[in-house]
Amino acid sequence: MLILLIAHLAAALVAPGIVRSMGLRAFYLLAAVPAAGLGWALTHTAAMRDGRAVAEVYPWAGQLGADVALRMTSLSWLMVLLVGGVGALALVYCGRYFPAGEPGLGRFAGVFVGFAGAMLGLVIADNLIVLYVFWELTTVFSYLLIGHDPTSRAGRRAALQALIVTTLGGLAMLVGIIMLGEHADGYRWSQVAVTLPDGGYLAAAVVLLLLGALSKSAIFPFSFWLPRAMAAPTPVSAYLHAAAMVKAGVFLIGLLSPVLAGAVPWRPVVLGAGIVTMLFGGWTALRQDDLKLLLAYGTVSQLGLLAVALGAGFRDAALAGAMMLLAHAMFKAALFFVVGVVDHATGTRDLRHLSGLRHAAPALWVVAVLAAISMAGVPPMAGFVGKEAIFDAFLGGDWWQWTVLAGVVSGSVLTVAYTLRFLWGAFADKPGVAPRAVRRVPWSLLAPAAVLAVAGLAAGLSASALDGLLAGYADTYPDAGRYHLALWHGATPALALSALALAGGTAVFAVTMRTRWWRGVRLPLDGAAVYERATGGLGRLAVEVTGATQRGSLPIYLGTILTVLVLLGGTALLAGRPVPGGFRPWDNPLQLVPAVALVIAAVFAVRANRRLAAVVLVGVTGYATAMLFVLHGAPDLALTQFLVETCTMVMFVLVLRRLPGHFSVRPLVASRWLQVGIGVAVGAVISGLAYVATAGRQAVSISTAFAEPAVSYGGGRNIVNVTLVDIRAWDTMGEISVLLVAATGVASLVFGGSRRLRRGVRRPPLPTPPRGQVWLMAGHTLDAGLRSPILEVVTRLVFHTIVLFSVYLLFAGHNAPGGGFAGGLVVGLALVLRYLAGGRHELDVAAPVDAGVIMGAGLFIALGTGLTALVAGGEVLQSALLDWHLPVLGHVHFVTSMVFDVGVYLVVIGVVLNILRSLGAEVDRHEQSERAEAIAREEELV
Repeated sequence: MLILLIAHLAAALVAPGIVRSMGLRAFYLLAAVPAAGLGWALTHTAAMRDGRAVAEVYPWAGQLGADVALRMTSLSWLMVLLVGGVGALALVYCGRYFPAGEPGLGRFAGVFVGFAGAMLGLVIADNLIVLYVFWELTTVFSYLLIGHDPTSRAGRRAALQALIVTTLGGLAMLVGIIMLGEHADGYRWSQVAVTLPDGGYLAAAVVLLLLGALSKSAIFPFSFWLPRAMAAPTPVSAYLHAAAMVKAGVFLIGLLSPVLAGAVPWRPVVLGAGIVTMLFGGWTALRQDDLKLLLAYGTVSQLGLLAVALGAGFRDAALAGAMMLLAHAMFKAALFFVVGVVDHATGTRDLRHLSGLRHAAPALWVVAVLAAISMAGVPPMAGFVGKEAIFDAFLGGDWWQWTVLAGVVSGSVLTVAYTLRFLWGAFADKPGVAPRAVRRVPWSLLAPAAVLAVAGLAAGLSASALDGLLAGYADTYPDAGRYHLALWHGATPALALSALALAGGTAVFAVTMRTRWWRGVRLPLDGAAVYERATGGLGRLAVEVTGATQRGSLPIYLGTILTVLVLLGGTALLAGRPVPGGFRPWDNPLQLVPAVALVIAAVFAVRANRRLAAVVLVGVTGYATAMLFVLHGAPDLALTQFLVETCTMVMFVLVLRRLPGHFSVRPLVASRWLQVGIGVAVGAVISGLAYVATAGRQAVSISTAFAEPAVSYGGGRNIVNVTLVDIRAWDTMGEISVLLVAATGVASLVFGGSRRLRRGVRRPPLPTPPRGQVWLMAGHTLDAGLRSPILEVVTRLVFHTIVLFSVYLLFAGHNAPGGGFAGGLVVGLALVLRYLAGGRHELDVAAPVDAGVIMGAGLFIALGTGLTALVAGGEVLQSALLDWHLPVLGHVHFVTSMVFDVGVYLVVIGVVLNILRSLGAEVDRHEQSERAEAIAREEELV
């Protein structure tokens, strides 16, 4: 199963290139991928007949319960057949549906195949978290497919609407999944199903799960998004909205129903929403003049029927629902294909402008009739078998079953009526409507619809054989059913109801043809109008709130955030009494000295008028914090704090050169005391929360178990460094990635208008140094008034020593204070020193390489270390200990995580260099340019 998913992913990635090289013929090649899924499922037919499941488990993030567990049972086997079979036919259909040279066709092909893979993963996922991942992937892919034409406003709006509705439902479903998984201590459905909670907890989880299922399958009150999605190309409608994506919701209902149908809210929600959806969709379909919209509302109606059958919670209804699931996918996808052929042949889908098409395209007429009578429930089609089974399932039960039966029969009457309207509208001879010119219909365009229509006939004739395959799913229900699928059960009440539905639907169609009053009958609740009002109101609210609060004052924004923090956090502290005991003010009385210095510096920083003074005072708070770390016995943390604080102060100073020297020309004493008060309150609340969180700890800290594996597995005695590069290397990987992105963002903002980023423009060469000894290679480029001979001499003397010290920190960090992060910061400070002594040209001499190359190389090395461990048979980022005995050197102990630390070292160097070039060198260049322009203007005036 995993191989099939990988094949879909690979095909999706290469699809754009194949389409560019092969054109429309590439769709025939891509169709082989979902067809392989169909073939694989067919090879497991015997296992499904015997009631055996096919399972694969790939461990991953076991502590989170997120292992990739795949499992195919009878219901998922049926969905794999539909996803693979209809997907392959839809891709074949695309090969003739789209015109040659259609823009964006390569991307469309890749997204389509990717969607097929996501849908395949959804139906075979046993882990509910994995199911949710594929669930949201189908949402994203469907958004891209519906909005395939970027010039179509209707397509973009429909895609966005589908995305919003299904994503919100999916988020609610995720909460329900987490509730069940946390209770069961795992997320595999095969395990969750046997350890369910009870009471209100289960009821809340069920409602949340159903919100996801109902929104995905366009069940009331979420029915409005599916008809709007008909703005998508016809192959998309035939696949996503007839056989694949909208089936995901009813599939989830069918998956959960054997276990959760007994929960209190299940039946009222599923059955009530399903019946309303069936009646609403059927009635609205009768009012449509666009053939595609008629089928869209018909799909909504049929999805309501499927939800009722699969969600009823007993065996016979589930068996009937599985059969109807198969029948609906075949006849509805076939009819969407037919509509596409009609549009291709005549240039319109408006049934008011179509006449006599059954004479002009008899083969198309036959295919349409075969699919349509299956939708109406006419024997011997599969639709008849499924619908009769549903009628029989609800016969002779409790009062609620009779109520559901009445709704199902009424919906079936409407189904017959809109089926006749479809056939009449597309193919009948209409008085007063001239037949349109009909283009030749290629067999390759008609074949997918014909295959599905004939398959519907074959499924109806072989209903008894299908009973043995689908009974494996039905038998998962706790009750003992009596019904078996068959084409003929004799003269039964269910057969009479089928005849009643056909007769009633014919009568309704006849009445609608002769009268027009019914067109004015509208349902009281319009979901689309509610959606538009809700989104419009939300947008209006956002504008009003933004206009009232976003006034452009950063102090007000920050003050508001911190005040809310004080109110909420302080309330929690006061309400959470008693406070844990055992308070200890200090470990060493010397800690009072930096603590007092920190408080004083913080207060004066708030009251400072000059920006530079504020920066220096903030730096003092950082250095005081580092001293607290030293006195508390955390040398690694103290070293990092010292280095970070120094680099931060340098960056502040670089920025301050372009800002006014004072914060405000009006010293507002009252506001500054208010700021001091807010700061003191925030400090008190945060300190209180930190104390309560640490003093109230009940479980043993996980870090207490780090000491032994740090030596035995990590090969180092510095637990802090081993934690960063081994035990929690994933965290470090994320942190250096964020650093890289942040530095790149800063550079892109500063260099946005710079010619250096334009292709083909190279940096100007460095000026030629004067003859004789120079302390710095490019120091002579500074103005004489800006040069400091003492700083130049000191820089020349200590630069290389600093770099060597950084290398020492890098290699010593595994067993002593240091590491790649600290070493990289030391190199960064060395570069700062070269820049301050010699200017921007000196920075290029000191580091004649692009910062992006250094950052990229560091990230590549760090990531490559993890992948190398995986290739070697270990886990990602797992370290290996290597010991050699070399001549002269003696015993050499090497840990592969050291290579990871080298990657961190390079990333930090690249980040500092990038910031120096953007905030330092580039700002210098702008200042020099501005001075030169000012001098030129003065000379012109003179």
